[in-house]
Amino acid sequence: MTKRMIFPIILGITGIAILLSLGTWQVKRMGWKNTVLAQIEAQIIADPISLPAKPNPEFDNRLSVRVKALIGFDEAHVLYSTKRGGPGFLVIAPALTKPEGRRILIDMGYIPEAEKQKVRTPQTMTIVGNILWPNEVDGYTPEPNMDKNIWFARDANKMANQFGTESFLIVARSIEVGDYGTTPQPIGMNIPNDHLEYAITWFSLALVWFGMTLYLLYRIKQKTV
Repeated sequence: MTKRMIFPIILGITGIAILLSLGTWQVKRMGWKNTVLAQIEAQIIADPISLPAKPNPEFDNRLSVRVKALIGFDEAHVLYSTKRGGPGFLVIAPALTKPEGRRILIDMGYIPEAEKQKVRTPQTMTIVGNILWPNEVDGYTPEPNMDKNIWFARDANKMANQFGTESFLIVARSIEVGDYGTTPQPIGMNIPNDHLEYAITWFSLALVWFGMTLYLLYRIKQKTV
């Protein structure tokens, strides 16, 4: 080993160590994220309970609940599409719970575009779903077209003001009693988990760095021969 090799070796070892540590950190984060996602999934599909008196966004988001309510006296239609059904709407219906008489919002699910003008008969239904405070509105979200009843996001606060309800949604997972003519769209995770891809990237960069270091040392050795 010559003096000219010392700096490339130090640089190579340092770079590889940093890249390997970043990859290892991502692997640990992946394990943590998988645990969190498993807990959330268990909460989503858990046996439903009665609607809490005062749902808390911090503790009750995605909580599995069962409600009995009168539905069908008004609706908000949110632009939506499915692979099978194509463009359409999510039907957000203000509902009156029984026997408590609370006014809440229920996401009843999808209807195709052709059924937007269909009149749905008010009825008392039993619905299993999940409490949700949607996070779908940002500075680029257009204002709803009230004349055509077209919303561009599930804006729970604005819908609550519009219909005089509590400011959260119950997203229907299944309809136990009744038929509203909608197809429930249960909530999903919607939480990215890209740590495996990041880990592979860092480990791959470490391998490339190792190869580049060997090549540099080889070139230095060739010049000194």
